[in-house]
Amino acid sequence: MAAELDPEGLRMVEALLFASADPLAASEIAARLPAGTNVTILLAELQRQYAARGVNLVPVAGKWAFRTAPDLAYLLQREAVELRKLSRAALETLAIIAYHQPVTRAEIEEIRGVSTNKGTLDVLLETGWIRMRGRRRTPGRPVTYGTTEGFLDHFGLEAIADLPGLEELKGAGLLDSAIPASFHVPLPDDSETLAPDEDPLEDGELFDFEDLAADGEEEPSR
Repeated sequence: MAAELDPEGLRMVEALLFASADPLAASEIAARLPAGTNVTILLAELQRQYAARGVNLVPVAGKWAFRTAPDLAYLLQREAVELRKLSRAALETLAIIAYHQPVTRAEIEEIRGVSTNKGTLDVLLETGWIRMRGRRRTPGRPVTYGTTEGFLDHFGLEAIADLPGLEELKGAGLLDSAIPASFHVPLPDDSETLAPDEDPLEDGELFDFEDLAADGEEEPSR
């Protein structure tokens, strides 16, 4: 394998990844390199070279990016907490969207058992962790929400399927060990392809008609 490596190509890939503010797909990297360059081999070698360094080359949502080595994450903990301090309501809403996507505001409220303030969704949209996917084919055509590549990047997930499962959540103490046998953790789908019951958003459409109503304090929805 080492004989097939192109030292100059390796430097090019390293430079592209280092300079990019966002993760890059192998196809995006290949488009900027000389024709015939084996990007897969170069990425694998670069990942190997950085495995023991302070930053690692890691896959993020099917793309590649340099990230702080996991054992050094504590060095950035204070900055991360100050930058992304979310309310309990926002965290609960984010978790519901992550696991139940595509999901509407009404469905979020049904799961939480309380009304969801529009400001909560606005905060999550501003962080870049959730997005408006489309509109449900039901009366009122409510907006459906899902997570973004930025969500995967921030939480260090290669794919949405890497979210903690039932046993992991129980092991972390986030679920009661005596939960009903019928309880299950849903399988989220963050695919760009709309579900059969979703219509695409219209050009320039930013808000759900329902979300334009006056905001209020969160109250029990039942």
